[in-house]
Amino acid sequence: MRLRCVYPNSSGTGKPATPAPDGACDAHMHIYDRRFPMFGSPQAMVDDATVEDYLLLQQRIRTQRTVIVQPRVHGTDNRVTLAAIRALGRDASRGVAVVRPDVTDDELERLHEGGIRGIRFTLYTPTNAVTEFGMVEPLARRVHALGWHLQLHWNARQIVEHAAMLERLPCTIVFDHMARLPLPAGPADPARAIVLRLLENGRTWIKLSGAYLDSQVGAAGGYADVDPIAQGWVRAASERLVWGSDWPHSTEPTAKPDDAVLFDLLTLWIPDEATRHRVLVQNPASLYDFPAINSTETPS
Repeated sequence: MRLRCVYPNSSGTGKPATPAPDGACDAHMHIYDRRFPMFGSPQAMVDDATVEDYLLLQQRIRTQRTVIVQPRVHGTDNRVTLAAIRALGRDASRGVAVVRPDVTDDELERLHEGGIRGIRFTLYTPTNAVTEFGMVEPLARRVHALGWHLQLHWNARQIVEHAAMLERLPCTIVFDHMARLPLPAGPADPARAIVLRLLENGRTWIKLSGAYLDSQVGAAGGYADVDPIAQGWVRAASERLVWGSDWPHSTEPTAKPDDAVLFDLLTLWIPDEATRHRVLVQNPASLYDFPAINSTETPS
């Protein structure tokens, strides 16, 4: 019998030093479940990453709302994400699906009823990608009618190459993982200027997530080289930022990050409690269409 760790796919056992406020949302995580069809390389599957496993992590970091992002290994079969929304509860969870242009209007309506509020284009590395850049605009027009957003996991070079298209898109755009500005350039990368320009339109958002993805100093260095990137986005548009754990950290197969440490980075990036509350509670409630919580007034 295989022994399970206390918090699957997460190192450490301690809770965050800064408690999560009521209504706090983990706006970027994934569910992997072998009960549902898998596509591409089986090596992309992550075990111990079901809803049951995630609930253990949720108890640890004390968030109450969740946004489930369809993982690559489950392709465009969004049943895994819809099932997770049902299990976590419609008032407490939303989803981001992956679709292709042949998706029917009936299917989009079914996804909406199931709690989906956006679609993702994971094109950072095109290997095994189930979507492509030519699909972005046609699908943007269709999901805009539903009030959904486009979530983009692109690298900085791709943001620069497709800047004109990004400016044409009619719907809300959400950049994954702090827009993946590479180090050591970080805030000096040309992609940042493009994202800043897009932020001026009021329909562009950024996820404060995945600090470990581009950090060169890593956990040992407290991901400190990513601080200027995150803090820059906070200064630019704190009203359109959300935070996500990126659990179960599929890019880190051998050394999982400590999710309490990742959560506590927010206190460093956003020392002001009221602004942190906005990023964790009000912003995701607005972006993902969560019901109002009467007890989550902004701290004075």
